[in-house]
Amino acid sequence: MSEPVQTTCMRCAVGCGHLTDRVDAGYGIGTVRGDVTHPVNRGLACSRGVEETKDPDGTWLTRPLVRMDGDLQPTTWDVALSRIANEFGAALERDHDSVAVLGSGQQTNEAAYALGKLARGGFGTRYYDANTTLCMASAVTAYYDAFGSDAPPCTYDDIEDAQTHVVWGANPAVAHPVMFRWISESATADDSELVVVDPVGTKTAQGADEHIALEPGTDLALARAVLARVVERGDVDEEFVEEATTGFEELRGDLPDPEEAAATADVDMETVEKLADAFGEQTLVYWGMGVNQSTQGTETAGALVDLCLATGNLGPGTGPFSLTGQANSMGTRVCSSKGSWPGMRSFSDPDERRVVADAWDVPVERLPDDPGPGPVGLVNAIGDGPVEAVWTVATNPAAGLPDASAAREHLEDAFLVAQDAFHTETTELADVVLPAATWGESSGTAVNMERRVSRIRPASDLVPDVRTDLDIITTIGELLVPGLLGDPDPRDVFDELAALTAGTQADLSGISYARLDEQQAVRWPAPDAVSQGGYRYYDDGDWSFPTPSGKARFSTGRHEGLPEPTNETYPLTLTTAREADGYNTGVRSRGEDAPANPLARVNPETIEQADVPADADEAVVESRRATVPVRVEVDEAVPEGLVWLPIHHPETNALTLPETDPRSDEPNFKQCAVRVRPVADEAAAGTLADADAPADD
Repeated sequence: MSEPVQTTCMRCAVGCGHLTDRVDAGYGIGTVRGDVTHPVNRGLACSRGVEETKDPDGTWLTRPLVRMDGDLQPTTWDVALSRIANEFGAALERDHDSVAVLGSGQQTNEAAYALGKLARGGFGTRYYDANTTLCMASAVTAYYDAFGSDAPPCTYDDIEDAQTHVVWGANPAVAHPVMFRWISESATADDSELVVVDPVGTKTAQGADEHIALEPGTDLALARAVLARVVERGDVDEEFVEEATTGFEELRGDLPDPEEAAATADVDMETVEKLADAFGEQTLVYWGMGVNQSTQGTETAGALVDLCLATGNLGPGTGPFSLTGQANSMGTRVCSSKGSWPGMRSFSDPDERRVVADAWDVPVERLPDDPGPGPVGLVNAIGDGPVEAVWTVATNPAAGLPDASAAREHLEDAFLVAQDAFHTETTELADVVLPAATWGESSGTAVNMERRVSRIRPASDLVPDVRTDLDIITTIGELLVPGLLGDPDPRDVFDELAALTAGTQADLSGISYARLDEQQAVRWPAPDAVSQGGYRYYDDGDWSFPTPSGKARFSTGRHEGLPEPTNETYPLTLTTAREADGYNTGVRSRGEDAPANPLARVNPETIEQADVPADADEAVVESRRATVPVRVEVDEAVPEGLVWLPIHHPETNALTLPETDPRSDEPNFKQCAVRVRPVADEAAAGTLADADAPADD
């Protein structure tokens, strides 16, 4: 029997090391278990990561497909690639922005770097996104605002040392179970506690010492109420604020009355006092999509950073820790050329553009001088802008974008190439489908949420007509921009990427495949072959931030209300969140037997007021954009007036709102106005099969 293969789990962003065994014959993976020698997880592994690595439930793609006479037909790679080269080439001759590219946090660093190099340096398009805009862009923008650089300052090492853990708008018990185990163990120590801020009684909230159930969409109001009370109580760490920050006096003068802000969040002042007390200890504050996916996501994330700065909670065992969703979302932020050039080089700095252009040997004029819109703006540009063709790589915008029905209509109007390992709602619409390898079949690297780079290694051979993302990207690149990308060798691509990051905030130049083979995981910045990053901006008691002043910066955001408040016609608020088996629109976990309709969790009082029979197991959820049939689960953990739906079910986002954060372009997935009604009879139920039908307003 062959030796087990050391690799990294690519289900979520914790970055656990796995040992995977090859099958005795054929294709696939035999067994999967946690790697006790890996420095991240030390042998721990969650069941979903193991199961989705070994035996995913999705429908595999095994041959290229080309649409002919309205239907997708099996074809050869030569035919599929020729069609792409002809369509992309003709579009690019008309306008370099005519081809849009959507990447993913499911790609390796090498594939993401090559895709960004081709999109920006080869095509020269503004219309490119690495998919992180759907989940992490608000946190990214808040980090840049505060620290002048992206990524959490803290690491997993700080979890054990924290005294108080505040989890705000996140559910790591479901989304990041291995990490949540560390948080729970730390919180059970003497004089430690876990505080959860979330409208819903989540699994994480059920294990908390304190659950604060605020009004949906009022996170910024509550955060400001807490800071205002910290100021009133005289609990500001004035010495730290003076030494290491700027902008506090401006923020202090703009803070709301704490009682008024607390009332906006529908919490009492006793709750505000408890949160203020929590930040008086050595505190880590973690947040997730409940904060980021909002039209005020950047300002809310900034307000959580402000709480840390004002109370001196920056340094080992403390700080702001955004929880990343997709496995390599952090890697795409470093290497994909979406919001910044590789190494997090600034898009707005002409000198940085010149460095990148010289490294890629392309004219500097070809590189866009701004990052372009997010995925919502990209898809809208099919109808309202220059985009004629769209290439998606390991992502499913037909299900994952807000107002998904409108997104699908736009995608149908473009020449669409979908590159994926599994059948998705996007491959259904595509003109060309390219079957790509997934984790367990690919070689490369990834970066977890605490900035550790680790190896991805294949434990299975490829099915004959399946190719790796990097192979596909470099092949298309050679057809359209000869000589730009070179051979698809992951080691060579990583070395090129690492060299381009030298001297940057996200320096990978001291990391190599040989070093990763020896040490398994190395945290950036790593400017030489022996160093690696620890707690950022802090060195033996001294603070230094990559900002003009060298200090951290406070923000001044104020709560402005929901972009789509409830009214008499739509009296309920829809929120979306992750199920234990739902990631990346469920393409790996949604088998043929999966229910067609999403599960709506609703408070019993809400169900009664909607005239849905108490024993009914079906209902209808309607927004201004769509009507979706649902299965119903009565759940007192969901507050009255709220409807909970799984964000990774392919029907959910037909309902959601396309408004975005004006700074980060991240969509407001978390709140929109809906109504619930009963399924009147079997005939009416039959008419609900079209989940895209618009609701009457």
